[in-house]
Amino acid sequence: MSTPKIVFVVDDNPSMLRGIGRLLREYGFASRLFETGTALLSDGGFDGALCLILDINLSDGSGIELRHRLADQGIQVPVIYITGNDNPATRMAAMASGCVAYLTKPFTATSLMQPIEQLLAGAV
Repeated sequence: MSTPKIVFVVDDNPSMLRGIGRLLREYGFASRLFETGTALLSDGGFDGALCLILDINLSDGSGIELRHRLADQGIQVPVIYITGNDNPATRMAAMASGCVAYLTKPFTATSLMQPIEQLLAGAV
């Protein structure tokens, strides 16, 4: 069975969402893009997901809370958090929720792609 190469992305900034989608395509990954946590939850279909990229501050709630809701539903997909509002309390909550990476906007393409490539290689 092949390793999934679909990355789910949730960010309420359409420009950021499109940019991450383009970057993932350039690196050979398919993506599913969502502007809200509600849209992600409604869509489901996490079986093919390599990971989730979640913005922490979404228009319809917290990306960290969304991660907890997914876990409560038995959905265990690695998470990379992205945020434009970094602070120690948020960072600690994100790390405690079990993320594989925590990135502050703006971040480099390499800093986003490195943990995804590690997941694909089974190194995380």
